[in-house]
Amino acid sequence: MADDIAGRGDPIKTLQLMWGRIEAPKRGPKSKLAVADLVRAAVRLADEEGIDAVSTRRVAEAVGISPMSFYTHIPDKAVLLDLMLDAVARPADGSEEAQAFRPEDWRANVAFVAREYRAFYLRHPWVLQVATHRPVLGPNTMRAYDYFLAAFDGLNLSEVEMDLSVTMVANYVHGAVRDVARARMVKELTGMSDDEWWHAIAPFLETVDFSPYPVASRIGPVVGELYGLGDPDRAFEFGLECLLDGLAVMVERKGGRR
Repeated sequence: MADDIAGRGDPIKTLQLMWGRIEAPKRGPKSKLAVADLVRAAVRLADEEGIDAVSTRRVAEAVGISPMSFYTHIPDKAVLLDLMLDAVARPADGSEEAQAFRPEDWRANVAFVAREYRAFYLRHPWVLQVATHRPVLGPNTMRAYDYFLAAFDGLNLSEVEMDLSVTMVANYVHGAVRDVARARMVKELTGMSDDEWWHAIAPFLETVDFSPYPVASRIGPVVGELYGLGDPDRAFEFGLECLLDGLAVMVERKGGRR
């Protein structure tokens, strides 16, 4: 895992760049590049090669400027990282327009947003490697938060309950999607898929006496035959349904929609 941490850079400078509050220099030639160009190049590198591939030098080379010129736009890699996180922190193109949330459909709304959030991590798996605690309060991050909150609007929940519900679902998605990202990483590092690994060790497992583990020996063969090491999609949907069942209890108690 990379050692990158969100929020390490100058917070005011970061916010100024995110919200377009940096004034262009009054003297000298006007730059043909915008901060957004550098951020897009950095995101492209991270998506294609991983977060460890992102450096100020690589980003500068990708847009055709010198490494020193990079710093006239963005002060350091720490600020760049926050800009990258905000740049990708938005629903997929068209999803906001395609999904008009109605309170009576809250369960479908929350499920839709949770799946979109999972898809976001699969599009940008490097985000999972960035330690985050202090939020990146850029325009895209705020838009995504507002969009997530809207799935819980109109259910008679308090402001705090709405925020905590978003946090709960987001935490579930974050934890569940890591298995998919890890599986891809392990396959790349070992050159062997989970199914190939499972079939390689199966002959040895058949020689082991599992009777001291009665419950595991009953369940293991069934799930092993069905999906080997696991089925991340099935597991995600199962967990999401359980989460929605729990939320339904609170929504009904608060007098919201069934």
